[in-house]
Amino acid sequence: MKIAITGKGGVGKTTIAALLSHIYSSEGRRVIAVDADPDANLASALGLSEDDMRGIRPIADMPELIEERTGAKPGSIGGVFRLNPKVDDIPDEFGYTINGIRLLVLGRSKSASSGCYCPENALLRRLLKHLVLERDEVIIVDMEAGIEHLTRGTTEGVNAFIVVVEPGQRSIQTALTIRGLAEGLGIKRVFIIANKVRGEDDIEFIKESLRGFEFLGAIKFNTLIIESDMKGIPSYRASGDTLREVRAIKERLEGLI
Repeated sequence: MKIAITGKGGVGKTTIAALLSHIYSSEGRRVIAVDADPDANLASALGLSEDDMRGIRPIADMPELIEERTGAKPGSIGGVFRLNPKVDDIPDEFGYTINGIRLLVLGRSKSASSGCYCPENALLRRLLKHLVLERDEVIIVDMEAGIEHLTRGTTEGVNAFIVVVEPGQRSIQTALTIRGLAEGLGIKRVFIIANKVRGEDDIEFIKESLRGFEFLGAIKFNTLIIESDMKGIPSYRASGDTLREVRAIKERLEGLI
């Protein structure tokens, strides 16, 4: 199973990515959780301590690794570098194990905003393609609202492209933008999860606003999840109700694909 999760900042996609990672791991599946959001918070949601998080270096912040694998220094523009660098050892060498889940933090190329195809971007994209197409673990990718690390070749192996949406126009607009980006990469099925809903009216608002998306389910607004983030408690320990809701969403997803 290969799942990519995205959505507007603050909608709860990282919490859902962490919960899905926990659920698959608790079923005895090998899981690699990939934090591809520059505002990296997946480690905290999975239960890594603040001290341990200080020791995490995103792959994009490893200039020696980037140069070794691509043959060029990070930030090099217009030069020659390997487009198909070796990456198969990176999950084991540079990943972090948390409660049986392997975490990889990608980070963002410092020149990503320029749109260039630089050595670090080449490494990150090749790594993500390797994870999605060539590994047999469950891969869960916590994306940012943009999907810069994904390529048309990578998306061929993604089983589910999920947008997390909360009740609100800005979240709806972000979901519509993401669908346009996804379609440009050849992704035909885009799923949505309604998060932080207060009742049926919120669910209907999201469904009506996002016709054409496949609806996986809803997660109720839960102050325990907010408090767990403040206290550094893993998402799966915060609320049994939310965990059950996400488990039901996971089962519906598997039934659909």
